[in-house]
Amino acid sequence: MPDKKFFENLSGEGKAIGVLTSGGDAQGMNAAVRAVVRMGIYVEAKVYFIYEGYQGMVDGGDNIAEVSWESVSSILQVGGTVIGSARCKPFRTREGRVRAACNLVKRGISNLCVIGGDGSLTGANQFREEWSGLLEELARSGEIDDEAVKKHAYLNIVGMVGSIDNDFCGTDMTIGTDSALHRIIEVVDAIMTTAQSHQRTFVLEVMGRHCGYLALVSALACGADWVFIPEYPPEQGWEDQMCSKLSENRARKKRLNIIIVAEGAIDCHNKAITSEQIKDLVVQRLGYDTRVTILGHVQRGGTPSAFDRILASRMGVEAVLALLEATPKTPACVVSLSGNQAVRLPLMECVQMTQEVQKAMDGRKFLEAVQLRGRSFENNLNTYKLLSNKKSAAELPKTNFNVAVLNVGAPAAGMNAAVRSAVRIGITEGHNMFAVTDGFEGFSRGQIKEISWGDVGGWTGQGGSILGTKRTLPGKYLKKIAEQMRANNINALLVIGGFEAYEGCLQLTEARSHFDEFCVPICMLPATISNNVPGSDFSIGADTSLNVIVETCDRIKLSASGTKRRVFIIETMGGYCGYLASMGGLAAGADVAYIFEEKFDIRELQANVEHLTEKMKTSIQRGLVLRNENSSENYTTDFIYQLYSEEGKGVFDTRKNVLGHMQQGGAPSPFDRNFGTKIAAKAVLWLSKKLKESHQREEGKIFTNTEDTVCLLGMRRRNLVFQPVGQLRDETDFEHRIPREQWWLKLRPLMKILAKYKTSYDISDSGQLEHVRRPKPTEA
Repeated sequence: MPDKKFFENLSGEGKAIGVLTSGGDAQGMNAAVRAVVRMGIYVEAKVYFIYEGYQGMVDGGDNIAEVSWESVSSILQVGGTVIGSARCKPFRTREGRVRAACNLVKRGISNLCVIGGDGSLTGANQFREEWSGLLEELARSGEIDDEAVKKHAYLNIVGMVGSIDNDFCGTDMTIGTDSALHRIIEVVDAIMTTAQSHQRTFVLEVMGRHCGYLALVSALACGADWVFIPEYPPEQGWEDQMCSKLSENRARKKRLNIIIVAEGAIDCHNKAITSEQIKDLVVQRLGYDTRVTILGHVQRGGTPSAFDRILASRMGVEAVLALLEATPKTPACVVSLSGNQAVRLPLMECVQMTQEVQKAMDGRKFLEAVQLRGRSFENNLNTYKLLSNKKSAAELPKTNFNVAVLNVGAPAAGMNAAVRSAVRIGITEGHNMFAVTDGFEGFSRGQIKEISWGDVGGWTGQGGSILGTKRTLPGKYLKKIAEQMRANNINALLVIGGFEAYEGCLQLTEARSHFDEFCVPICMLPATISNNVPGSDFSIGADTSLNVIVETCDRIKLSASGTKRRVFIIETMGGYCGYLASMGGLAAGADVAYIFEEKFDIRELQANVEHLTEKMKTSIQRGLVLRNENSSENYTTDFIYQLYSEEGKGVFDTRKNVLGHMQQGGAPSPFDRNFGTKIAAKAVLWLSKKLKESHQREEGKIFTNTEDTVCLLGMRRRNLVFQPVGQLRDETDFEHRIPREQWWLKLRPLMKILAKYKTSYDISDSGQLEHVRRPKPTEA
């Protein structure tokens, strides 16, 4: 293993960093600004706000102001950008850039952190390339002296992409995209109830002039009947196809139709397709009561989601590290997200590839455009195509394989989206799909029935588990479950659930030597709010729960803004896994989060109280403390509440709040709907492959007892990976029901740094400038 690298060796002393937001605003920009400011001050650099984007840089004066730690308090939960953003014509001229350079040099700023879209980042790169020439020009005119030219000889640029459209190549998600999806899905869920009442068709127009990501993912997340996006225009004669699909759905007793249109939607001849045009078509051809809803700037507004806050905070810290490590030879880079890894990519490589997408669309090379958008976009599109088109019985292959789906453990939002996806992909693959109610217990009682395409309609937006779920393990019902599998001729199992599902799959594997019925392909999908299943960085349901925690913390913090000098102790769920408390703390701007994985004692509790006492002397007169429910046997929520109450007497009041089961409820977040849908689709395709491999034609049955046919499908760093559950045994702490190693523990120091604690931060994974992965020419 390489030596660990810690950021304490990096110092920002004597450096000045300017931070600006440019182009269209996006929720989460403020979280990025906050992280840049606090990380910059933490490493002893000076940090400046550049108000109103490049316009403020050109105008100078009060538009460029040094900021303090308190300047970014209370902005984490605010949408938009508190430092303003403006289009700037003067910056496009050489004269404007000379003025901007002069304003920066006079304040000693030679490090810029730019948060914006591809236009803003391209402008920053041009500025960097011209920098030495601009300084020479200023020296010749006497605006600055030769020493200033020498001292600020080169300009470092690091970009972060803030754009709700997710239209920038090189990153899986841009800041603001997840929050925009939240806004869209809130509207779609609300519209569905009224559409159902009146048997209406709704045409929803979402943003995305050049990129269909928002339209595509929201169509996946709500099970839309049809979607129009610029990268994948409908084929010739789409009008007939769409109308016949809408009428088929109505014939199957579906009371509503949802059509989602990206504002930049086009047909295969590059002609615009508008929402009004679609409405008129449906009314004229089918006579359906049809309404258009244009979401517009609602998508840009509102508070950022938990995902966007964490993403922006991670990117902001990474951006400061990149600036500290930059040399004159380092190209301008952009901090982006690949899987769950923060990576640095050359800015112009990303910009170039983003521009190539538009060129491909203009040249009607749509397959190439989709591939240039990246793996994530392509997977979303392929999954949507599989799920949205119900083939006729004659078109379907017939495998005669029976696949059963069941939920195990506590309910988690997104389980139903996964079941819907699994059922529909299974039917498309030619299998007979069976639903088991009430987990392994229901299985043993024979609560199993065939489930059709239409049975799972409208499931994506439903919270909880429609199939019903229980924590019971299969161990004591093995014989009865084997009998049911034999009676129903079940050839494969898809188990969706949490730690109990994982333990259940291990028990079924062990039972293979006694029961041939379990010698079939079995796949498990992690679905638990605790995110404590080994083999996966994320679980279905954890994102929804995180958003509940963060929304509650926001409200609690607001209540403290009136009373002042108040500290809230909030208990989160998660069993022994501190994921919800830690990530909730990072997203909500908590002062501290107590978890089982990081032992704490009375001295640390005392230090935390003292830290909050100091904080109350500043203008930020409130505190937020999160505690995972099983973080300590003796330091209970009540104990911590009483300790803080006693020690904080005369300085601050203390209140406590146990969030409880509200963390398990509610409609699934867009992330959980999308994640559940995609991994369930992938799992069923894997089961199909394993069924074909293990089919013994002579005997006409399925038989496989190899370790690699009982797998867990999980997100590992940057990829979705199938891992035999038997191999995950060594990675598991069975006593506390958590993985032995958890990736998010590396992010714990970020919360401490942003709350002004001195700490160690391992940056071994940072610092390597990677290159943009391009699709191979043969794929396009």
